[in-house]
Amino acid sequence: MAVFQRTELLVPWEELLEDWAVIACDQYTSQPDYWRGVRERVGKKPSACHIVYPEAELGGDDEETRIAAINAKMREYLNGKVFRRFPNAYLYIERTLLDGSIRRGVVGVVDLEEYDFREGSLSAVRATEETVAERIPARVKVRSGAALETSHVIMMMDDEEDGVLGWLEGRRASLPLLYSVDLMEGGGHIEGRLVRDTDAADLEVRIENYEAESAARFYAMGKEPLLYAVGDGNHSLAAAKTCWEALKLRSPELAGTNHPARFAMVELQNIRDNCQKFEPIHRVLTEVSTRALLNEAEDICAPGGLPVDWQAGERQGMLFLDRARGEIQAAILQPLLDRYLKDHKGRIDYVHEEEAALKLSRKADAIAFLMPTIKKDGFFRGIAMGGVLPRKSFSLGHAQEKRYYIECRKITDTL
Repeated sequence: MAVFQRTELLVPWEELLEDWAVIACDQYTSQPDYWRGVRERVGKKPSACHIVYPEAELGGDDEETRIAAINAKMREYLNGKVFRRFPNAYLYIERTLLDGSIRRGVVGVVDLEEYDFREGSLSAVRATEETVAERIPARVKVRSGAALETSHVIMMMDDEEDGVLGWLEGRRASLPLLYSVDLMEGGGHIEGRLVRDTDAADLEVRIENYEAESAARFYAMGKEPLLYAVGDGNHSLAAAKTCWEALKLRSPELAGTNHPARFAMVELQNIRDNCQKFEPIHRVLTEVSTRALLNEAEDICAPGGLPVDWQAGERQGMLFLDRARGEIQAAILQPLLDRYLKDHKGRIDYVHEEEAALKLSRKADAIAFLMPTIKKDGFFRGIAMGGVLPRKSFSLGHAQEKRYYIECRKITDTL
């Protein structure tokens, strides 16, 4: 059985979608006004806004009350006239981004038995960046009593031949259009087309072929296969895994079954797509001895290594990071920076824009390390060789281009 599978999809009626679809809950975390504006816009109309808990608002005195209200609203939507139900299906997605490019994806479920977010994992599905344990409990609290799942998780495959999404794109005209809608707050446009019956069966063959061919490549390298990497939403996926493991402990008879909680909804995308833009995140350290830090950095350098530019005041130069330590610069440099800051004074900022990083580096006792863009052809191999990347290793597109909540599925078998 494939790691990525079809599921029963619950899709809101198209006339509801203009107010239904809202951005991922982990966006605009320092801008609570954004979320207040969304709630004011949708009012009491059916909306994913009422069944997700934005990170910007977590931890308030009303948290328990709010989670109970979310759970009640999910049951109300399930029992009302909000959803169209499509059993045993996938959904093909085309998202028009801010620059006019179209990002393709397919919505289904991932088998959580094949996913492990822990450091050193050799599972078929792995996190791309370090999982922060402190961010999981709040999501577990929300999911534990939930009847519905709606997902902002983006899972990546390394499909160089484009045999999965390319085939779907070729079938596009024959797939029933379920919705075509402009997304609120500058999110662009999105279309969703149903993939079921023989189309779903044909797609599964292509998914199974991708998984088998990918596995063979990794075995040839002497590595456990990495079939899928979580690009966005890893902490939400980690919460789903945590809830499933807890459910098996409470009810051991569920182990090995296809209980709905064993799976988590994701949108599968291809890292090879031209519209997939890996934006670098630069490191800026302030209140540090730049000479001492550069001296310590020599320990992770080697001739012919991976280049990283740095600037400190009027000085600038380049580090050549030892390739024996990995294939991605941030994964080699970040542990050194963490160790340095643990033993010395100073602070670190993660800056998206190169110009802003350079401006900060001109301050006294400051240094900027300019990260290059991660190469797609080495991304999966780099994780397989060096493990998950440190936090803030890359950014996958702009905030408005993150996944919006639309599709849902039941994650309990008691309703």
